[in-house]
Amino acid sequence: MSASILPPAAEKRPSERIVHGVTLYDDYAWLRADNWQEVLRDGSALPADIRAHLERENAYAQERLAEGEDLRTTLFAELKGRIKADDSSVPAPDGPFEYYSRFREGGQHRLYCRRPRGGGEEALLLDGDALAEGKSFFAFGGSDPSPDHRLIAWSSDDNGSEFYVARILDTATGAMLADEVPDTAGGVVWRANGTAFYYVRMDENHRSSSVWEHRLGTSPGEDRLVYEEKDTGMFVGLGQTQSRRMAVISIHDHETSEVHVVYLDDPEGKAHLIAAREAGVQYEIEHLPAADGRDQLLVLTNLDGAEDFRIMSVPLAAADRRSWRDVVPHKPGRYIISMVVLADWLVRIEREDGLPRIIVRELATGTEHSIAFEEEAYSLELRGWEEFKTDVIRFVYSSMTTPAETYDYDMRTRERVLRKRQEVPSGHDPSLYVTRRVFAPTADGESVPVSLLYRRTTPTDGSAPLLLYGYGAYGISIPAQFSTNILSLVDRGFIYAIAHIRGGSEKGWRWYREGKLAKKTNSFHDFIAAGTYLANHGFTSRGRIVAHGGSAGGMLMGAVANLAPGLFGAIVAEVAFVDVLTTMLDDTLPLTPPEWPEWGNPILDEEAFRTILSYSPVENVTAQAYPPILALAGLTDPRVTYWEPAKWVARLREKNTGPNPAILRVNMDSGHGGASGRFDRLKEVALVHAFALKAMKAA
Repeated sequence: MSASILPPAAEKRPSERIVHGVTLYDDYAWLRADNWQEVLRDGSALPADIRAHLERENAYAQERLAEGEDLRTTLFAELKGRIKADDSSVPAPDGPFEYYSRFREGGQHRLYCRRPRGGGEEALLLDGDALAEGKSFFAFGGSDPSPDHRLIAWSSDDNGSEFYVARILDTATGAMLADEVPDTAGGVVWRANGTAFYYVRMDENHRSSSVWEHRLGTSPGEDRLVYEEKDTGMFVGLGQTQSRRMAVISIHDHETSEVHVVYLDDPEGKAHLIAAREAGVQYEIEHLPAADGRDQLLVLTNLDGAEDFRIMSVPLAAADRRSWRDVVPHKPGRYIISMVVLADWLVRIEREDGLPRIIVRELATGTEHSIAFEEEAYSLELRGWEEFKTDVIRFVYSSMTTPAETYDYDMRTRERVLRKRQEVPSGHDPSLYVTRRVFAPTADGESVPVSLLYRRTTPTDGSAPLLLYGYGAYGISIPAQFSTNILSLVDRGFIYAIAHIRGGSEKGWRWYREGKLAKKTNSFHDFIAAGTYLANHGFTSRGRIVAHGGSAGGMLMGAVANLAPGLFGAIVAEVAFVDVLTTMLDDTLPLTPPEWPEWGNPILDEEAFRTILSYSPVENVTAQAYPPILALAGLTDPRVTYWEPAKWVARLREKNTGPNPAILRVNMDSGHGGASGRFDRLKEVALVHAFALKAMKAA
């Protein structure tokens, strides 16, 4: 990683402010564009001085990473060779059609298609490659047929900022209607008569704060407000019940939720409250119609201290919480992740002892059976069907050694039919690999699950380099699933490990609660404990670990870099949430108020302020030797703004007492998810892997 140019030294423009009696100094606050809302919509609006600095960072990154260019080319070819060129999804039946997506050979973007149910001539509905032509970024946001299947509502984002424009395709003519609705969250829900649809509108600060109805053939300026949330700390989401009778408006943060429904055949389109929000109570609903008109709601909730959730039922006509009754009672340690309600079935995914399983319940009899697998670590998810009156569900199974397998499962006969096995065109032999799950002890008596993948020939004598991935926030669990991308490292002698740290929900909701707010530092210490365990047990050794995380996982990277730099041989932080304190003190930013239940509100709560100050990566960069660090960012990212990693890298360069570089690469044409094309994204993966291999001298 030699370089002939010096790293950019960000200009210092000192600023300070006092919060809760503490003076906060920030030499790099100027990197935050005052017109950031405008920049989200149009990256060319970035002020010239900030653009010049980011371009210097990119030039430096290109220079520092130049010696890995040949390796990146090789890795990209490998990564691309593991993807089926004309891959397609399993068709999902919906009324008279089967809907699916596919890629054309060499294509970057999905093609959305349908054919008559049971087979027949394909109709190409939306051509992602054609729609993306001439654009530096393009991403689909959703595709939803009208109830009569004549129209398709779809949306796209053209710059990575996640402001989606909704449009309407007439399938009879292939033409787009004049309707174009800007600033949506991506998805829509059709009215039953197909003359209008509901959508979530993003406000100027990129918050999903309201639901609107758009009537076809009218201007978006005439759209009708259905629901508006006044609390800036709440997200607004929109979906529909599996019965397709109701649109579901979900208002929630990370602790509390409230649901309103709109009957899709109601001409007035009025929103009806199910149960008023109550601090700390979360719930979501599904609709179960009844022939006698006594419809029920099934409710997945943590009501009355059900930390790992329970499923309850209530008459739709009287949905007050006092009428909720158990269907699946709470069982501590058995975390109910999600549920699907069909005409005759209740299907749920739950996790116990770190492993998921599907539970099928026949509503008429109450009898249950499970779908589970025997591997030490695996991933299981429900996916890809649209109908309500059916005995067949679809699930996808994979493990770190087993490519994804898609099954249709008949709940009545308990017969499963393999519909698709993920193909690896360049070849994959699962017998060459080992997947394991080990448990790393922590100083406070917990044990952190760690999923492992490596070749059988890889030595476990401490000599192998290891990539340790972590996230640990929002209750999101990282599945032990198959990834063709990671094989390029594993086939070169790396061990790949996922640390299922606190802040996720791998061990139930308590595992999440123990990694947030005042207990957030548990996430960092869990990750360090996992790395230490792996080094002590011969999977690797200190200094042979590449730490990797993104977004909130990027904040994890910043924290462990400060706490245990000697454990890691290199660190990769993608779209890293590293300026936590400054962001949580800025209530104008898109995600700040809704994020306070996750991190704490340092504006009003001095204890939360001091907790965040104690670990926020930017504030805690100190004079010590850091490992090589690669930070990736997106200019139009609305979730983690570009200036967070830019400020972090500037601080690292200022304080680092060692020789290792801190490298920042900003994608000037994308947002949170990186490049949008499937092959362009692989080039970013190749960049990360080449950095890891070079840092560990494994290539």
